[in-house]
Amino acid sequence: MVEASSPAAQLEHKIQTRTATVAVVGLGYVGLPLLRAFFQAGFPVVGYDIDPRKIEQLRAGESYLKHLGSDFVRDLAKSPKFTATSDPAELARADAIILCVPTPLGKHGEPDMSYIEKSTEMVAKVLRKGQLVSLESTTYPGTTRGDCQPILAKTGLVAGADYFLAFSPEREDPGRKDHTTQTIPKLVGGIDAISGRLATQLYGAAIAQVIPVESAEIAEAAKLLENIYRCVNIALVNELKPVLAAMGIDIWKVIDAAKTKPFGFQAFYPGPGLGGHCIPIDPFYLTWKAREFGHHTRFIELAGEINNSMPHYVIHRTIDGLNECGKPLRGAKVLVVGLAYKPDVDDVRETPAAEIIKLLFEHGADVSYHDPHVPLFAGMRKYMEYRMHSVPLTPAAVQDADCVLVVTNHAAIDWALLGKHARLVVDSRNALAPFLPIAGKYVQA
Repeated sequence: MVEASSPAAQLEHKIQTRTATVAVVGLGYVGLPLLRAFFQAGFPVVGYDIDPRKIEQLRAGESYLKHLGSDFVRDLAKSPKFTATSDPAELARADAIILCVPTPLGKHGEPDMSYIEKSTEMVAKVLRKGQLVSLESTTYPGTTRGDCQPILAKTGLVAGADYFLAFSPEREDPGRKDHTTQTIPKLVGGIDAISGRLATQLYGAAIAQVIPVESAEIAEAAKLLENIYRCVNIALVNELKPVLAAMGIDIWKVIDAAKTKPFGFQAFYPGPGLGGHCIPIDPFYLTWKAREFGHHTRFIELAGEINNSMPHYVIHRTIDGLNECGKPLRGAKVLVVGLAYKPDVDDVRETPAAEIIKLLFEHGADVSYHDPHVPLFAGMRKYMEYRMHSVPLTPAAVQDADCVLVVTNHAAIDWALLGKHARLVVDSRNALAPFLPIAGKYVQA
């Protein structure tokens, strides 16, 4: 039991009455949908981001994430319950502060904790009694307790008594139609029992199903397991793809056959490499942390090596296809179709298309791209020099290309047009399969 006048009891009352102000730090693909969930549940919300352009757009009722639509952003802008800000002082009035900041890898594959550390330090400057802090950024087990708590402890406030600290991993899948932030089950683990209970109550007021776990570490490790599971299974089919291709066997048809089994098998599909913020990055957070405990995660690292090699395999298949057409890659006009990391979104985080375009340029190709969802590719991290605009997909553009290289299979792309006019299609997504045979040469990659 907690005293009625205690910080925990006061926060619990605010959550139950939906008068708790919820602040979300980081308004990207994770933070903005989460803010929407709490806003639609009736809570006053504060959206914080260091990017002034996002704040300006939200205040104007304009959405910068197309897959979320514009209606709720317009509702936000009109509501007195919403504040968009780049001023950290605004976080002081929040009763719950949720951190949704990036966790990329550094130059040598090590976790880059700077975003978590800086955002936690920012929170520490405004931390007061009765606040709940929840971290959603995917990271290695022990981050919430071992990295965030010591920073907050410098305030002199005591976790579990004065303020409360928890971890709840994001499970966003941009562009997904069958689930939203509100319907995806939410894991919650506190650094102590009271923190876990309060965080569970908070998320439970906005999310349909909340699953409390015993500790923040369990929640942190569970998110890594989810992504490692996908990483290694995608690596398996990516490794099988060239093996079966050498045998003259279509891996896509093999997967379709195997998935008829009603148990013991889940279908994963090969591709040109991994993209998005989670799967290409998160497994290596565990790999790095495991070394601290004297363990070497060979299986995870091998999966990463296989997946990271796929852009090179796509280039080799492109070279093979062009050679069969009597054309070298150097000087060839290559039209890359699809830049986003997955179908039907505008998200280019860690997209394998960037590495493929880089390799094409290094081989001397004349490269252009078409993506109906990504009109401008302004570069990212190690690809900053590749600033390009999407070209229209017309019969003339397709016919002019020596090779059409399919990287992302957006539904909005006119695949029949490609099949009718392309001289050579190198397909890493099996996108043209429903249109076979096509007019030109077809190569799976």
